[in-house]
Amino acid sequence: MPTVAHIEKHFTASEKVRDIVIGMSDGLTVPFALAAGLSGAVAVTHIVVTAGLAEIAAGSIAMGLGGYLAARTDAEHYRSELAREHAEVKELPEREEQEVTEIFQDYGLSDYQIVPILSAMKSKPDKWVDFMMRFELGLERPDHARARQSALTIALSYIAGGLIPLASYIFIPTIQTALGISILVTLVALFVFGFIKGKFTGISPLRSGLQTILIGGLAAGAAFALARLIG
Repeated sequence: MPTVAHIEKHFTASEKVRDIVIGMSDGLTVPFALAAGLSGAVAVTHIVVTAGLAEIAAGSIAMGLGGYLAARTDAEHYRSELAREHAEVKELPEREEQEVTEIFQDYGLSDYQIVPILSAMKSKPDKWVDFMMRFELGLERPDHARARQSALTIALSYIAGGLIPLASYIFIPTIQTALGISILVTLVALFVFGFIKGKFTGISPLRSGLQTILIGGLAAGAAFALARLIG
């Protein structure tokens, strides 16, 4: 009887999706709140558009810089822990062996089964260190290009998200009409964004869309109320 090859499909772009979520969600809510808050204080849309574009520019730079620094911090932390593990494997091998033993015992292996694994690790110190980094500390080797990619992804996602609620003010001269359309478009964009995110992450797209519109809507509403209160 012919067999069908089993092909596993796993989602492996979680860091990039996280960056898009960070940038897009903030881009959809913060410029919306600013534009909506200003719409109650000014009578012309070009002031809202100018202020909104300035906020998007500043926000994308700030968010991108934050992503860059976060990724750099992760890389520096990894290098620091890597150097420490190399030193411990060399200077405190007995303690490291005990830590390996405890890790495998948690997986149900007996001491008899663990002994040859320890012997193999001691013959390859670099692999031993790599194992400790992953299974003792839970750290994966960072991508050297991660910081730049994270900054660019977050910044562009923020710009894309920010232009959505601002678009109605660009094309519609009546400020109250622009506000109403901006609210509707932002809510739809939040749902679509959450739906697509669910598709990529493997959770129910409908549930993800509803969660995103609820959380993003509450955040945008709170920011809008605060902007109106201050204005």
